[in-house]
Amino acid sequence: MNFLEAVMGQPVIYRLWMAPFAEQKFTPISAHNDLSRTRRVLDVGCGPGTNAGHFAHTDYLGIDWNARYIESARRRHKGRFLVADAETLVVPPGEGFDFILANSLLHHIDLTATKRLLAHLSGLLTDDGHIHIVELVLPPRSGIPYALARSDRGRFSRPSEEWRSIFSELFQPVVFEPFSLSVAGVELWNMVYFKGSAR
Repeated sequence: MNFLEAVMGQPVIYRLWMAPFAEQKFTPISAHNDLSRTRRVLDVGCGPGTNAGHFAHTDYLGIDWNARYIESARRRHKGRFLVADAETLVVPPGEGFDFILANSLLHHIDLTATKRLLAHLSGLLTDDGHIHIVELVLPPRSGIPYALARSDRGRFSRPSEEWRSIFSELFQPVVFEPFSLSVAGVELWNMVYFKGSAR
């Protein structure tokens, strides 16, 4: 683990870093979904409960590998939080999720692991459920968003069309929407929101 990973692994520091961007990252999800109709949520890589507040009315399960994040989330939010690996998560028959969220997780894992994880998550969806993915995009040209994507602690940011190909291989696309994160009108990160149903 390098210094940046160690620092960002601290819940308080991670929350401070995410504070200006958490709602911006969630904006396309809110725009394309009626969250009041959501029943059962699986938040994969939930961190210290970054998005849990949006799902206080649901049967919510947040999972993360970082035990410190999970301890912080349990203190601050409703719902269930587990230290768990999504790739091996098993749910009883009839207890699938109609809303699976993977917010800024996949650029931390390589292509083989990404496809394996998404295939497993597909099997956890209800028949009417959708996966919702927010991911960091590697822009085609140099500039601030390119430099920040390259310097991110996640080493697997990908071009937009590569994300589209990966997601569409495993899910039937409903929404594929590029967007950006900015501060004071300065574009910092290029992102994409994907919503899909199991194939």
